[in-house]
Amino acid sequence: MADAVSVGSADDPRLDDYRSLRDVTLRTSLEAEHGLFLAEGEKVIRRAVAAGYPVRSLLMAPRWVESLADVLEHLDVPIYVAPESLVESVSGFHVHRGALASLRRRPLPSVESVLADARRVLVLEDVNDHTNVGAIFRNAAAFGMDAVLLSPRCADPLYRRAIKVSMGAVFSVPYARIEDWYAGPDLLRESGFQVLALTPAKDSTAIGEVSATGRTALLLGSEGHGLSHRWMVAADVRVHVPISAQIDSLNVAATSAVACYVVTHGPAS
Repeated sequence: MADAVSVGSADDPRLDDYRSLRDVTLRTSLEAEHGLFLAEGEKVIRRAVAAGYPVRSLLMAPRWVESLADVLEHLDVPIYVAPESLVESVSGFHVHRGALASLRRRPLPSVESVLADARRVLVLEDVNDHTNVGAIFRNAAAFGMDAVLLSPRCADPLYRRAIKVSMGAVFSVPYARIEDWYAGPDLLRESGFQVLALTPAKDSTAIGEVSATGRTALLLGSEGHGLSHRWMVAADVRVHVPISAQIDSLNVAATSAVACYVVTHGPAS
């Protein structure tokens, strides 16, 4: 374990990885350029380290050094310790769980390798809200989905907010991006998946009425526009989650939870 280093200035350049974490545009650019991402909180940091992501450094309030001692003793990286007020000044928000870690990204696996042993997958088209993406990954892990596939314009699962909302599930659920998005439906079908498109359309079938005994892909679109015409017409079945007529639709994350449960634990599975 490296020695903890006390930091007394928010302008210390050694803390550059942790600056302006609330600025999504700046952070997305910075993290992509330097191949890093941030994990917040003891539990999430533990899960990131356990998943094998290389640690660049850590920044934490003094009281968290002891709490994370068993993790830190195996790391030979800078451990910066600062008052919570200084951590807040650097990051731009109050770090409720008192600890941050900067970690290196790993190359994403190919779509083919992610699908190889998968039986049930989620496919997200242009879900660009980090909170929704994080919640969907948490649902995928909770209900035993095998993988998540993302469109090129989906939000980054390794953005801090997505990681936090997922409670680290983004580290345990395999995922990949389908770069040739137009060819995605054919790729899934050639891999033997029944493709179910989630939509609130009145002529769709209640998801509980669809047999999902084989390889199944659940398609989810963005909150505003839903699935594109290409993916909607390419689906084998258009399905919906039955809800009260007084409500137009569910949030995409809530929809994913119900749909995942039905295909993994419901009567048709």
